[in-house]
Amino acid sequence: MIWRLLICFSLGALTAAGATLSGRVMLRDSRADAVNKRMDFSGVVVSAQPAGGLSLPQSPVHATMLQKGKMFIPHILPVMSGTTVDFPNSDPIFHNAFSSFSGQIFDVGLYPPGTSRAVRFTRPGVLRVFCNIHPAMSAIILVFNTPWFVTTLKDGSFEMNVPPGEYELSVFHERATERELTSLARRVAVQEPALQVPPISISEAEYLVAPHKNKYGHDYPPSSNDQAVYPGVRN
Repeated sequence: MIWRLLICFSLGALTAAGATLSGRVMLRDSRADAVNKRMDFSGVVVSAQPAGGLSLPQSPVHATMLQKGKMFIPHILPVMSGTTVDFPNSDPIFHNAFSSFSGQIFDVGLYPPGTSRAVRFTRPGVLRVFCNIHPAMSAIILVFNTPWFVTTLKDGSFEMNVPPGEYELSVFHERATERELTSLARRVAVQEPALQVPPISISEAEYLVAPHKNKYGHDYPPSSNDQAVYPGVRN
């Protein structure tokens, strides 16, 4: 995708020479059909932060989170701090992306079809993104102080190229608790040519679906009505 190509291109100088860090993530105790029936372990973000808390300079990179079919695409978007994320609206209705969770609070306001808004993210953290008009729309933006992160494939595998050294290896999965994810963090020493870490098993046992509020902290109306903001369009 375009946002991945932009990130890879801008960080190419940092990862031109190094070692391969790879492994596999498995999901367990899940209630999701994608996991239980299709063995889909994709969508887990694995990051490698240089040990010692080293923060790399923020880079002027652009990424995109598209709004189409009343969905945010991609659903999970990892970026490095300093990245500007564009929120183009490709639906025939108005949207209003916002986040009031940890990380960087933002609200791009209500805007019409065929237009876009942008937010530059400078604070590392987890941002849960919603639309103030359509409660079913949700996404996650992960902001890192490191260029070394990757999203798992369907079989749970991951691979990234990093300079040799020590790293704090962390994982993020939206259906795992913070306590579970914290317990899985580990320090790894990467040497050339490669390091393959032992399998990482993430439990979804304590995951609970909780309704979210709109940007004003209120409950959404009982049903979404696009005609209220875009006359002539039917659900």
